[in-house]
Amino acid sequence: MAAEVWFYHLETKPLAHVLADLLEKCRARGWNAIVRGPNPKKLDELDAGLWSFDEASFLPHGRDGIDAARQPILLTPNTSNPNGAKALFLVDGAAPETLDGYERVCVLIDGGDEAAVKIARGHWKDVKASGAAVSYWRQSETGRWEKKA
Repeated sequence: MAAEVWFYHLETKPLAHVLADLLEKCRARGWNAIVRGPNPKKLDELDAGLWSFDEASFLPHGRDGIDAARQPILLTPNTSNPNGAKALFLVDGAAPETLDGYERVCVLIDGGDEAAVKIARGHWKDVKASGAAVSYWRQSETGRWEKKA
């Protein structure tokens, strides 16, 4: 089964908050996840944010290279899937190039960054051309997700 690819256009909530919410949903389904991004500094920020995003919650995660296969949520710049993740989260312009083995791929787009939006448009075209199931979600003013395409 081919992965569904969902594009999330962030408007009102920061990436770390949206990512934590989506990762909690994955964990509730029993899915492992990978968060892939090309910028190690951004991955460091997300790593720190996941440890402290909510005092009442815990998202078990780790960075690539530290028992990667045992991490329920793995933050990495690499395209491998050592933890058998069913969900892939692409941040900071990471391309949806390797979709095999995933049930859902989420491309998170910073709506306040025109360069990021432009990159995401290119990714959208590529994914659509590949024939994968694709949808586009945008945050409303209240922060709720609305399916736009």
